Amino acid sequence: MDGGAVDRTDGAPVLLVLADSLSYYGPKGGLPADHPRIWPNLVARELGWRVELVARIGWTSRDAWWALTQDPRVWASVPHAGAVVFAVGGMDSLPSPLPTALREQLRYIRPPVLRRIVRSGYQWLQPRLSKLGRPVALPPRLSVEYLESCRDALAAIRPDLPVIGTYPSVHRCDAYGQVHSGREPAVRALEAWSTEKHVPMVDLAAAVRENIFSDRANPDGIHWGWEAHEEVAAAMIAAVEIARRSAARDELEIG
Repeated sequence: MDGGAVDRTDGAPVLLVLADSLSYYGPKGGLPADHPRIWPNLVARELGWRVELVARIGWTSRDAWWALTQDPRVWASVPHAGAVVFAVGGMDSLPSPLPTALREQLRYIRPPVLRRIVRSGYQWLQPRLSKLGRPVALPPRLSVEYLESCRDALAAIRPDLPVIGTYPSVHRCDAYGQVHSGREPAVRALEAWSTEKHVPMVDLAAAVRENIFSDRANPDGIHWGWEAHEEVAAAMIAAVEIARRSAARDELEIG
């Protein structure tokens, strides 16, 4: 057998998206990565690209870093990427009065009856304590540190590769007490990072606000309806084009 690398390309660039569940949830719940109406696929279709969506519910900027450094799908996509989108950070800014590690470890509790009791207690406490607004799942300083680690690692191997970031979305989710006081500090930190490192940003809140506060969004109050996916896609396409032009100018200057 040939020991060479498997050819995963069809000649089209890859849109590599590191994201949370906002990238693949619609108005009725989670969807497969190839669903035609989620925003990563809308963007790729408009650009004539392919998509590699690496995402999971609850992911923060820290999880994006772990995916970049540990997931072989990401490693295989980077050489063929036309752009990378960091569509994380919204979860970072949500109130997390109980430790994130506690939530993530609930699934491992045994026996099952004890797991159900602990999970019920967590679900009762989370929305009530969330009204305090703090602490958040990941402080802005750490969010930016993880995003910059991602950007810097990609720049080391693909200095020509455009990178796009996102500002947190908005929500009206009862599970978080309908509180999002951590958003503005997160935006300020991301703005400073974007300015310093010249990273184009997409403001998810501006794109989805009308939809999320309507009856067309997901009833959970945090995931979007189809109009929001379309608005995010339009904003993302514009950001990708800006990033590609900027990368092309930088390459010419270096050359």
